Amino acid sequence: MSSLTISRLSPPGSYLADEQVREVIGEACPSSEFRGKKVILIIPDATRTCPLGMLFKGIFDQIGAEAAVLDVLVALGTHQPMSEEAICRRLEISVEERRAKYGTVRLFNHEWDNPQALKYIGTIPAQEIKKLSNDLFSMDVPVNVNRRLFDYDQVIIAGPVFPHEVVGFSGGNKYLFPGVSGPEVLNFFHWLGAVVTNPMIIGNKYTPVRKVVDHAGSMVTVPKLCFCMVVDHGRLAGLFAGSPEGAWEQASDLSRKLHITYKERPFHTVLSCAPPMYDELWVGGKCMYKLEPVVADGGELIIYAPHIHQISLTHGALIRSIGYHCRDYFLKQWDNYKDVPWGVLAHSTHVRGIGTYEAGVERCRIQVTLATGIPKEICTEINLGYRDPATINPQAFANREGEGVLLVPKAGEMLYHLRQRPDWAREM
Repeated sequence: MSSLTISRLSPPGSYLADEQVREVIGEACPSSEFRGKKVILIIPDATRTCPLGMLFKGIFDQIGAEAAVLDVLVALGTHQPMSEEAICRRLEISVEERRAKYGTVRLFNHEWDNPQALKYIGTIPAQEIKKLSNDLFSMDVPVNVNRRLFDYDQVIIAGPVFPHEVVGFSGGNKYLFPGVSGPEVLNFFHWLGAVVTNPMIIGNKYTPVRKVVDHAGSMVTVPKLCFCMVVDHGRLAGLFAGSPEGAWEQASDLSRKLHITYKERPFHTVLSCAPPMYDELWVGGKCMYKLEPVVADGGELIIYAPHIHQISLTHGALIRSIGYHCRDYFLKQWDNYKDVPWGVLAHSTHVRGIGTYEAGVERCRIQVTLATGIPKEICTEINLGYRDPATINPQAFANREGEGVLLVPKAGEMLYHLRQRPDWAREM
C-alpha cells in the first residue's frame, strides 16, 4: 500500500462512476498485499450521507477472496446500535446478498459504554493537551478504543468528509475518535470544541480538536488505510485514499469548496428542515450547527422535524436535567456542572448557540425553536422554543430571502456562512 494519497475528482457538474471508484480501490489495495490478512472496515452509521455501497462492494471484490477475514465495524460514537438489516441498508446490499455473497463478513456495532469492549492504549499527558488545545486545557486524557481493532492486521476506514461542529471537518481519524472510542477522550474533545465554540470551529481545518483527534489516532498502532469521500447531492464528487491524515487533508479542501454556502446578509428567520436520517435531537441538532452563522442577532432558527419525538435515547435524561444553554452558562457555574459528561454539555451549547451569562441572567444571541414531535412542556423544560409542526408549511418559507427568511429543505450537512464574518464571530 502506497503512503501517497490516491485521488479521483469529478469535473464540476458530474460525479465519479463505479469504475473510477474501483480504480482507486485497486491502487490503494493491491490484492496480493492482503493475502491471509485479517481486515476490519470501519464505516459510518446512517446519520452520514454517502454512497457507501460503492466502497464496500469494491473493497470486498478487491480483497475479499485474498483476505483471511474481512469484517465491518460501525463507527457509532455514542449513537444507537444498528440492526443487521439497517447495516445492510447502509452497505447498500440486500439481506439475501448479505447471507450469500457476503456471508463471511461479520457485522459489529461499536460499544462506547461497555468497558469490556474497549482497550486502554495510553494517556495524552497534560503538557501535550496544553499544547494541542492552545493552552485552553492542561489535564491528562486517557485514551480507550474498541479492542476489536487489535484482532486485525489492517484497519480500513471509509466515510464522508463534511464541515463539522466539533472538529472542523469530519472524516479521517474522526472515525476512530469518537467513532470507535471510549468516553474519556470523546467527552474531552467535544467539550474542548464547545469552549472554542461552534462558529469558530466549523469549516476550519486544523482546529485544536482535530489536533487532539489526530494525536489519539497516532496511538492506534494497527496499520490504517482511509477512503475519504466528498459527496455532492448524495453522489461522489471526489474520493481520496491514503493515511487518515493525508486522505482527510485533501478531502477537506474539496469539502470546503463544495459544502459551504455563502450568504451576503443574515436572516431573521431560518426554517431548518431535518432529513429522516436524523431521528432524534441528538443528531438533529446539526440543523442548528450548520446554520447558526447566518441567523441575525435576535433572529429565530426553527428546527422543523415532525418525525423527531425524542431528545436522545442514550442521553435524554441528562439533557433534560441540565437543559440547553450557551457555553458561558456552564463555565460560570462550573462547580455545578463539571461532573456532567462533557460530551452532553457540548451538545447542549451547540444546540443553544452563542450567548452570555452575567449576574445570573442568560442571554442567547438567537432563539432556537423546535417544531418536532417533542411536546411543548418538554421544550420549555429544556430551554428551547416550541412550534406545533402541523402549523408550519415549509413552502411558505420558500423564495423569501429578500425578506430575511431562509428555507433549507435538507439541513445538517451543508454549512452556511456569511461572506463577511460578523463581529460576534470574530470576538469568540
